[in-house]
Parts: sequence; structure tokens; C-alpha cells
Amino acid sequence: MLHAITVPAYEDALRALSAQLDKALAWGAENNVGELQLLAARLAPDMFPLPTQIRFSCGQALQAVSRLGVAGAPDFADDADSFAAMQAQIAQTLAFLSAIEPASLGEDGARPIEFSLPNGMIFDLSAAAYVRDWALPQFYFHIVAAYAVMRHMGVPLGKADYASYMMQHLRPGTAPTA
Repeated sequence: MLHAITVPAYEDALRALSAQLDKALAWGAENNVGELQLLAARLAPDMFPLPTQIRFSCGQALQAVSRLGVAGAPDFADDADSFAAMQAQIAQTLAFLSAIEPASLGEDGARPIEFSLPNGMIFDLSAAAYVRDWALPQFYFHIVAAYAVMRHMGVPLGKADYASYMMQHLRPGTAPTA
């Protein structure tokens, strides 16, 4: 159960994020928006720039599976300094996630999970509550922030780019033709 509601979601969103980065880099080249401009972009002065949002997206997925019992997750201590480096962080995260055996996350959603924040706050939750109330929301926050930074810069992304993984579930013959 815990694997089914975490790892596939992380993989789908990270693959979509990778495609968004590809689109952003191509758009930047076509529109004279340099890679450094995109790397420095942020939504507000007190928010993190694009490379940090990418690092945090990967990190949230890796922290979650680690807290649920998987060892050996990569650690990205620094922000990427290029689009290639951001793509490498995503690729490394996807490779790690794809190697996780479902049983390694356990099936006991009631087992206790404890985690602390750098400010000293400590949380005690069940594994299921941790996934529902912290792990997935934190992951999606940074996925959406990265998407929003690219949109803010003018990259022509839409909902189809954000949720591109949904196409695997599309009923044949129901896609719009125009």
C-alpha cells in the first residue's frame, strides 16, 4: 500500500518535471532567455529559485521513502548549476525510486513515523498519515513551485505538461481532435 501511493506518484511527477525542463530550455533558446536567467528565476524574493525547487522535489521523494524504510537514497547537498545538472538530479532520483522493492516500504500504515524539522519541531504520525499529510503535499508543493517558476518566466507550459502522465489512462477515442 505505501509503495503504491508514493513511488509511482513520485516517478510520474518527476518525469513530467523533466519534460517541463526540456521545454523550458528549448523555449529559452528560441526566445533569447538564457539558461542563467531561468536558473535564477523565482516566484517571489523570499522563495527559492528553480534549481532549489528541483532539488527539493527530488529530496522530498527520497526523504519519504527513506523514512518509510528504504536505505541508501542519494543526497543532493547543493543546487544544480545547469539544466543538465537538474536533469541529472531527477534521473538519479528516478533510478533510485525504480529500484525500490514494494515490500521495503512495508504494508503497515499504522506504524509510527517520527521526523523533525531543522527548527526543532518534531512530528509523530502513522506511516499512512505521514504520506497523506506530509510526504505527498511537500513533494507536490515543490513540483508545482518549479512549474510555476517556469510559467512565470514565460515558458508555454499547461496542465497537459504538468499532468502528462495521465495520458496513459486516457480512454481510446476520447481525446479532443481540435
